[in-house]
Amino acid sequence: MKYEVIICWRNEDEVFVADVPELPGCMAHGTTQEAALRNAQGVVKLWLDTAREVGDAVPEPRGRRLIFA
Repeated sequence: MKYEVIICWRNEDEVFVADVPELPGCMAHGTTQEAALRNAQGVVKLWLDTAREVGDAVPEPRGRRLIFA
């Protein structure tokens, strides 16, 4: 995956949240950082497939950077 992923712990839900800021609304969660990242990879694919299907613009990735907070 070439898109930036930011992973942080969310106390309210007691899960790690993986946000893909370059793709609006593209987020996933998991009980571990690894699970959140793995789930985010699937959501990114779905986001991109959907955008292409409906003719929406797909942003070019700026590069992969993982931030663990």
